Amino acid sequence: MSRQQVLDAALGLVDRDGLKGLTMRSLGEELGVEAMTLYHYVPNKDALLDGLVEQVFTAATPALDGAADWRTALHTYATALRAGLLRHPAVLPLAISRPAATPATLDEVEALLGLLTEAGFPLGRALNMLNSLAVFVIGHATAEARIVVGADEAGGADWIAAQAGGRYPLLVRAATDGAGTDDAERFAFALDALLLGFEALRPE
Repeated sequence: MSRQQVLDAALGLVDRDGLKGLTMRSLGEELGVEAMTLYHYVPNKDALLDGLVEQVFTAATPALDGAADWRTALHTYATALRAGLLRHPAVLPLAISRPAATPATLDEVEALLGLLTEAGFPLGRALNMLNSLAVFVIGHATAEARIVVGADEAGGADWIAAQAGGRYPLLVRAATDGAGTDDAERFAFALDALLLGFEALRPE
């Protein structure tokens, strides 16, 4: 057994049973070992939770090399991170509350900072960019995962389209046409706007 196997099993357990279902005992049962055996691979429960964050965030790391374009790299990273968070929504509370704390996640941050500073951004601004990007992606994924409204429920597309009296003509038209209602499209639009803003603020 390895640390990676422990983290893979923990992520699968959380996907199935939620964070409340993750204990060292339940994870040991999942792996067919005593709970105490797990402490050879993760020293405590906090380290296990940090490992779950690592699993999702490092899976989004783009291939970084000296020729990588910073905008393409950040776009790829943000898109992959959103997809990973939506695949594992139970990890979202950890993504919000726990900073990068494992060597693998810190390696990821270091690589992205290197890419941005090499592109001419001062270190402080580069770190602000990464933090802003992470907050945006986590927030958007959280909204997508938790705010699921049926079309005929209050606030849904069919519900809005059925509103009478002509009070909300633009909202009714948007709901009828589907304009501005696609989560992936909204994410891509906001991500492009964010990256364009970063570019505009890059020092000459």
